Amino acid sequence: MLMSADDSSVVLVDLQHKLMPAIHQGDAVLSRCLRLAGIAKALDVPVVGTEQSPDRLGPNAEEIREVCGQTVVKSHFDACADGLVKALSPQRKTAMVAGCEAHVCILQTALGLMDAGFQVWVVADAVGSRKVSDRDAALSRLRQNGAQIVTVEMVAFEWLGNSNHPGFRDVLKLIK
Repeated sequence: MLMSADDSSVVLVDLQHKLMPAIHQGDAVLSRCLRLAGIAKALDVPVVGTEQSPDRLGPNAEEIREVCGQTVVKSHFDACADGLVKALSPQRKTAMVAGCEAHVCILQTALGLMDAGFQVWVVADAVGSRKVSDRDAALSRLRQNGAQIVTVEMVAFEWLGNSNHPGFRDVLKLIK
């Protein structure tokens, strides 16, 4: 089962400026999310962001806001309860999920997307929590519940399919 750019959307969860300093390796998580979004943009894959209670936690990091076609403001930990499914293209049934925190909003949003009929791929190297043990437990539970666990580079190369893809050179620049 290979990922397809034509059937995918990217969901960037709660990469809020005030939250990121508390996330283990938060700068790396943010960087990988931006790389994933750049790859998505290069291959015409829509990117949707979420923000958890931005009135208290502030907005997403500015560079995340810039790469998202739209942002779902939410109070629920499962973004689906606040309109994420409606924000995603109905023709695209695969959701690539990345962001924070793995054991709360990533977990609940991914499970919600699966309940809504989406194939969910969690981009492990672009997912973070305050504690590594929480992140690891969330990824394990998601895998047990049917989510595919992948990395940014796995997504990029499967979306491309081959080195003759017209976007290959642009994507390669984003990976290196």
